[in-house]
Amino acid sequence: MLRIGRRQFTAGLGASLLASPLLGLLSGEARAATPFARRIIVFFTPNGTVHQHWRPSGTETSFTFPAGSVLEPLTRHLSNLLVCEGLDFLQVDNHDAGMANMLTGGGTAQSTSGGLSVDQFLARKIGQSARFQSLEFGVQTSRWGATRSTRMSYSAPGVFASPEDSPRNAFQRLFGALGGDTTAADKLLRRRKSMLDLVRGELGDLSQRVGTEEKRKLEQHLESLRQTERGLTEPVALPGCPGATAPVAMDHMANANFPAVGRAQMDLLVSALACGMTRVASLQWSHTVAPQVFTWAGVNEAHHELSHKGDSNTEGVANFIKCERWFAEQFAYLLDALKARTDLEGGGTMLDTTLVLWAKELGDSRLHNCRSVPFVLAGGSSSYFRFGRYLRYSGAAHQKLLTSVCHALGVPIDTFGDAARSTGPLDGLV
Repeated sequence: MLRIGRRQFTAGLGASLLASPLLGLLSGEARAATPFARRIIVFFTPNGTVHQHWRPSGTETSFTFPAGSVLEPLTRHLSNLLVCEGLDFLQVDNHDAGMANMLTGGGTAQSTSGGLSVDQFLARKIGQSARFQSLEFGVQTSRWGATRSTRMSYSAPGVFASPEDSPRNAFQRLFGALGGDTTAADKLLRRRKSMLDLVRGELGDLSQRVGTEEKRKLEQHLESLRQTERGLTEPVALPGCPGATAPVAMDHMANANFPAVGRAQMDLLVSALACGMTRVASLQWSHTVAPQVFTWAGVNEAHHELSHKGDSNTEGVANFIKCERWFAEQFAYLLDALKARTDLEGGGTMLDTTLVLWAKELGDSRLHNCRSVPFVLAGGSSSYFRFGRYLRYSGAAHQKLLTSVCHALGVPIDTFGDAARSTGPLDGLV
């Protein structure tokens, strides 16, 4: 049976109690034992899994990843992982609905979380003081445009926070001119600020002439513009932050460049976090019904098609597992990069103080369902949760995990998403 620890109890007290004088009754030792994570990364890969090839072996605290399994490439990070099995998206099934509910928990404008995705909700809570409230990196997410099937982050109900698919564009936004042309960069900066002023004025005027729902969406767009303007004008990075190298020019939408684009985006993401540019970042690999063909892994059929191969098609399943292992290798690379960087704000490594959430939108991909959706969390000594464990649940609502993620970042909330489906945090994480 999973037990609720002292940190779980403290985090679950709720906002009203945390703000009350009773908090002072907690000893300094108890409060020191609650090291909230300073930042969060959401890492998404599509099309569910095949549980028998994903599932670890062993017990909660003594487990391994079997040879050839999806998670085996993460073996060197075992002590930094929380592997969670058996979480359900309640009353949700199939690709599009899974994508839309994965990070929102089915919340609406009336929910405590306001219908935002967990990354955007946390960005408003912990990201206000950073140069960028949040940063969204993508790897070929926009081949099919911006739809429910291609977007996972929401800044308001029905309002996408779209990722940047081009590493070159992402670099320019973060670090300025490509190739050191400061004159051109200054001109571009002035042009962008001028355009922002124009658009802000037009949106402000329009908001006076529309209904309540439309006005709310316009206000969200205005807030996004304010954040963009801050990114153009505030200091680039923390003192002591190393310089960054511009990504090589490439066709970022070419299938063969999928690995190179992803690697460049991960490097930029880690640099942005390490330099204090943001506290909330996400990396979205493709989207549900992903069409990429993993030729670099020796596979010649699209990822989505492979994800639906039945057990009798042993070659098809084996090729899907090759693709999933490749994604696990990318997750391991991200954790390696975080371990290699010093936290300039508090010492230790970046992984020590960062919570990383690997999320998927489906459970068993062959059934098109959102049952037992696999989640992996990673972090270190100051990332709130107790890592190095394999936790098995039986149909627990994934809203509980999203609630616990908020707690891990020091944001007390009673439930995240649709409160009618679930309330409270997920047992056993702390």
